[in-house]
Amino acid sequence: MKLKTNLIRIFLLLAILILPTRNAYAQSPGGDVVLFGQNYTLKNGDELNGSLAVFGGNISVEKEASIHGDVALIGGNFKMDGNVSGNIAVIGGNLTISGKIDGDIVVIGGQAQLTATAVVNGNIATIGGQLERDPKAQVTGNITNNTPVIQVPNVPNTPNVPNVPNVPNVPSVPDFNYSFNPWWQGANVIFRSLAVAAIGMLLTLFFQTQFERVGDAVVKQPILAGSFGLLAVVVVPLALVIMVVTIILIPVAAIVALLIPLAWLFGMIALGQEVGDRFTRAINQTWAPVLSVGFGTFLLMLISGFIGMVPCVGWLIPLLFALMGMGGVIMTWFGTRVASGSINPSVETVPPAP
Repeated sequence: MKLKTNLIRIFLLLAILILPTRNAYAQSPGGDVVLFGQNYTLKNGDELNGSLAVFGGNISVEKEASIHGDVALIGGNFKMDGNVSGNIAVIGGNLTISGKIDGDIVVIGGQAQLTATAVVNGNIATIGGQLERDPKAQVTGNITNNTPVIQVPNVPNTPNVPNVPNVPNVPSVPDFNYSFNPWWQGANVIFRSLAVAAIGMLLTLFFQTQFERVGDAVVKQPILAGSFGLLAVVVVPLALVIMVVTIILIPVAAIVALLIPLAWLFGMIALGQEVGDRFTRAINQTWAPVLSVGFGTFLLMLISGFIGMVPCVGWLIPLLFALMGMGGVIMTWFGTRVASGSINPSVETVPPAP
């Protein structure tokens, strides 16, 4: 029993740590700063006396702002107009320096740009990216760039060199801005699965019976549930447009728009409860409903999330789960009634022995 309680606490704590909050703005803080999925801005004149680590967000250090410590950024952009007294590491993002750096710089899988006002008192290394340096930028250390820019020599202007004919205008090639980082995408799937699982564990304390009704409707009538979910996805946007045009119905449209994500969340937790119950029966164990729902929801979200990362066709499986879950919610009115066509198990009365 103690092991189950500890697992529940771990689920809830991890979900609280990864849930995103508002952007952070520093006002002369002290100590190290670690942010997940947030942007960090150090305004003009402020100082950060400690290290800074940002995962999945952007960093902006304005002029006359200072960081006295190391900076690490994963999966974001770093714009530095102030001063940093420490080393900088950027992974899967871009770095733009217009201020002063007293330390080494490492950029992996991104671009580094030094403007005319940049001063770097240290070494610079880029891996899987490129360094763009203004001629006026100052760098006192060594620069290691694994993809150097190729300099095209100027053609000498002499009588022996024939004139190059005019080339007709070539249409510009469209710029496709496509960025895919499998490591960051995988971490995002894990964090999202933990968050939904923790919410499911919390809601199970109040809506366990409702989750069972929704899951029962999906298991017994999966095609009908998927049809209801598809109908909701097609009809609800059209209904919202009509409600918004009719100004009086705008509050109703806001309520309906809020019910769609709630129906998805309710349906996924109900499916997670079915997965958790089947898993515990398969291993001949009896878990508390809260733990069973949390584990089943985490497993369902994790598998569907990783399948969704497959290009072109990966989105189909998560969509089917979402449609069936939403359809079960609609069929049972958020689990408040038994779906039509579902037969409640009846208790057979044994006649008394003569």
